[in-house]
Amino acid sequence: MNNGTPDKFARRWVNLASAKLGAAAISCSDDFFAPMARMLNDQPPIFIDGKYDDHGKWMDGWESRRKRTLGHDWCIVKLAKPGVIHGIEIDTTHFTGNYPPAASIDACSAEDSGPNEATHWKELIPQSVLDGDSQHQYAVAAAEAYTHIRVNIYPDGGIARLRVYAEPKVNWDKIPQGEWVDIAAALNGGVALACNNEHFGSINNLLTPGRGVNMGDGWETRRRREPGNDWVVIALARAGKIKRIEIDTAHFKGNYPDRCSIQGAHLELVNLNSIDADSQAWQDLLPQVKLQADKEHEFVDEIIDADAVTHIRLNIYPDGGVSRLRVFAAV
Repeated sequence: MNNGTPDKFARRWVNLASAKLGAAAISCSDDFFAPMARMLNDQPPIFIDGKYDDHGKWMDGWESRRKRTLGHDWCIVKLAKPGVIHGIEIDTTHFTGNYPPAASIDACSAEDSGPNEATHWKELIPQSVLDGDSQHQYAVAAAEAYTHIRVNIYPDGGIARLRVYAEPKVNWDKIPQGEWVDIAAALNGGVALACNNEHFGSINNLLTPGRGVNMGDGWETRRRREPGNDWVVIALARAGKIKRIEIDTAHFKGNYPDRCSIQGAHLELVNLNSIDADSQAWQDLLPQVKLQADKEHEFVDEIIDADAVTHIRLNIYPDGGVSRLRVFAAV
């Protein structure tokens, strides 16, 4: 079953089932063949031919043993942050003779103590047929924020990846007036919408917490052999008047961008089909500045005084890799 496309969700909402953002698989009925935590990895699933461990064939995902009793297997995942869920993806890539024939998804709100026997679960996705080696996307019409989801598989088998696309719940009213907040952060609701190239690293890495762990944990473009520059457009978590920008080139040494600049706009809607041409006309927020290898750069005085913006465009000249981007505004 396919109720959408990956870009429909990934380019609009945050994957709160991301291990990198802090999601965790906290319990399951069984994960004999492959541990439940593997299902939340941010990288696409891989298959290693001929690789076995003590339990059998190594699989990149969560896989339970063959069930010989009544019932079905399940796994409970704590989301990285409470959020209003808009889409869910169940990915069975590389699971062929061992995928579940069907699955369903429940959710609950248990912010303080976590789920227990008295927890009320709400069905988000009814029992649905799955195919092997496939991506299944489901639109969800949830109104409230949830903290945990439960994946039910019928009766057993393996899932490569689970992704829960949601709007993180942030109580902006509790933030002191005038305090600077990173409105590009994924955990606050920032989303990388589009770019011209992400050959070596995903644009989603730019907005994740902490510093990059290696060169693969960032956004890196191919070597540009034609005129122009590379770019990425980001939808901020909320409108804000930008006060400070941080650009981190951690681990990028022989391949960091020579320079960068940032533009911004206050928009209600964005047309992704024309986003490159449209964003080139946005107002300047940070003029072209020099970058250095493997360094955290902070820009305050260089920022051009401008109105509040909802979207930004990061330009890198001519190409290269950036590990993290932080955009602080007074909310």
